[in-house]
Amino acid sequence: MDIRNFVIIAHIDHGKSTLADRFLELTSSVQQRNMKEQYLDQMDLERERGITIKMQPVAMEYKLKDVNYKLNLIDTPGHVDFSYEVSRSLAAVEGAILLVDASSGIQAQTVAHLQVASEQGLTIIPAINKIDLPQAQVKEVEEEILNLFLNLGLELEEVYKVSAKTGEGVEKLIEAIIRKVPSPQAKITQNASGTDSHQSLKALIFDSVYDEYKGVIAHIRVVAGSIRQDDKILFMASRAVSDVKEVGVFKPQLVTTSQLSAGDIGYIVSGVKSVEGAPIGDTITSKQNPTETSIPGYKQPQPVVFSTIYPTAESDYEEMKTAFEKLKLNDASLYFEPEHSPILGRGLKAGFLGMLHMEIIVERIKREHNLELVITAPSVSYKVKLTNKKQLDVFSPAQYPDPAEIEETLEPWVLLRIIVPPGYINNVMNLLKNKRGVYKDTEYLSAERVRINYETPLSEIIEDFYNQLKNTTSGFGSMAYEMLGPREAQVVKLDILLAGDEIPSLSRLVVKEKAESEGRRLVEKIKQVIPREQFAVAIQATIGGKIVARETKPAARKDVTAGLYGGDVTRKKKQLQKQKKGKGRLKEQGKVQISSSTMLKIFS
Repeated sequence: MDIRNFVIIAHIDHGKSTLADRFLELTSSVQQRNMKEQYLDQMDLERERGITIKMQPVAMEYKLKDVNYKLNLIDTPGHVDFSYEVSRSLAAVEGAILLVDASSGIQAQTVAHLQVASEQGLTIIPAINKIDLPQAQVKEVEEEILNLFLNLGLELEEVYKVSAKTGEGVEKLIEAIIRKVPSPQAKITQNASGTDSHQSLKALIFDSVYDEYKGVIAHIRVVAGSIRQDDKILFMASRAVSDVKEVGVFKPQLVTTSQLSAGDIGYIVSGVKSVEGAPIGDTITSKQNPTETSIPGYKQPQPVVFSTIYPTAESDYEEMKTAFEKLKLNDASLYFEPEHSPILGRGLKAGFLGMLHMEIIVERIKREHNLELVITAPSVSYKVKLTNKKQLDVFSPAQYPDPAEIEETLEPWVLLRIIVPPGYINNVMNLLKNKRGVYKDTEYLSAERVRINYETPLSEIIEDFYNQLKNTTSGFGSMAYEMLGPREAQVVKLDILLAGDEIPSLSRLVVKEKAESEGRRLVEKIKQVIPREQFAVAIQATIGGKIVARETKPAARKDVTAGLYGGDVTRKKKQLQKQKKGKGRLKEQGKVQISSSTMLKIFS
């Protein structure tokens, strides 16, 4: 059977999952009674949010001119935080549908994914979706796609017009995939003696999931040879050896088959129980007849946002750690290591690809493992060069060294690409002017779309920038960014004191020029959420011992005169004076205890 391997790439909300639904219907891959919207989005979180979080492969069959074709589709995420998922899926296919919304046109993440696909030499088929909408601007969007292809030096034969909702034009798009995307060819390698060794198994692990009973289920693309149940295989990077317990394909449910051959996309169950034994990007080969060269794997993704996560009950720490380990099995970008706080106890320092990635991981752990978590304020990783010539990677205030020992501090910068209609340029520029960045240029992609290129520190955009951009552009703005590397920064440690005692869990690293404003914001937030004590609590933000912001939480006060009826006013004064002295003694000796629930409110 002739094979075509392809992905759908697009910006978030441009209709990838809906188009995949129509492909499933057209190829009769799913019975009509079982069909539902966003069929390939298997997680509850994906269906609730209307976004794709995990790539999902599916094998379909289609007959054209009496020839049967196997179509292996990988549905990919669209959000910038999940670009690593897209890059992995692109390495497993020969073609890509570039899907663009007819009403919103080219978006920032569309361009980012297209550049990666073109660099990998994939056949790219552009398609305009949602042509049935009244506000569709098909001609204008077609012009944008044409300009984009010209700028990237790509050939463009035809732009396909479809409605994933109604099915219009979808059959023509499937036939274009069959005609234009090349059939996968077994890659031939020459061994040392020069003889042909293309029969040696060579398969790429592009994703994996963990099953309580089966262990690690590796999603693979077979490049050469074939793989069957009971074969003895070798994982080339980890050097682990295992027997194949099950092979199969995605329908999209797991369906066992007799074997997977060159060009196939499917899965294997090998009994491996840890991510170290079958890492994403590894090459699987035969133990008896191994290939000599591995498939180029994936560049290890570098987390850019860091936070420390604690269970609300310290007894849940081991369960939380186990939950993180299971999620890491199919998310190589997730990083974590143990951490301890005097207030919150044992926790994990965790690294993420962005704020949405962090939000999804935390939500999955809460739902799938029924755990309540406390999350500290997110931070980026700073490179600190010391006077003794050592260099540290610092992403928490507890790691920050004495300023006297610091020679230079570097923070990560990004190239931010924002695409908006021309009428919103001033709004975006006003938003960017307080981000400590450098304006580069503005490119006109078409009469309806411009791209603003701006260099800025990563710390300026990790928390709420995406929402601010959507608000200031009435929802029309989109963004993507790429790492530029570290640049010098003046970073200080902002400490928080409650009743004179430093609270390490509330400290954070901030740039010097924004330290005072951040200090004021933080003490005001703390004043709002901490419960009242029997004495007035001074809330102070300090930098190197210097107070930069202060608020006072008033004492909880009991009406000590409530039981006095009439009589001499001096009796009331005497009671109030006695209360005042007691409050004074409490203020001198009292300690403020912050509960985990209060800490959660501060960081929310």
